[in-house]
Amino acid sequence: MFDGPEPIYVQIAEHLRRQILDGALAEGDQVMSTTQYATTYRINPATAAKAFAQLVDEGVIYKQRGVGMFVADGARERLREHRRGAFFTDRLDAVLDEARVLSISPADLVRYIQQKGAGA
Repeated sequence: MFDGPEPIYVQIAEHLRRQILDGALAEGDQVMSTTQYATTYRINPATAAKAFAQLVDEGVIYKQRGVGMFVADGARERLREHRRGAFFTDRLDAVLDEARVLSISPADLVRYIQQKGAGA
């Protein structure tokens, strides 16, 4: 499962973020423990703990002592807002620069997006 070029802890954190964004994990849901993660995915428990610590620092999950880790209130919206900003600056700006070089008009881009949206 975790075979990308990024460190495994980064992939775990991203996997959990995606589950929250997709609604597979809702606010207040308990997250699999680091031990469960380590056992299920055959990884070092310290690697899973590092991913969880990153998400705690981001305010996406929180630890309830003696009970486990849970999805924080507002986590989904915080993740969405962060991703929306990154989408425009990290991805769309590059696409628009390339479109300009290729002489693709804004109208052509809008038409393409509308066609793809209609098929979704």
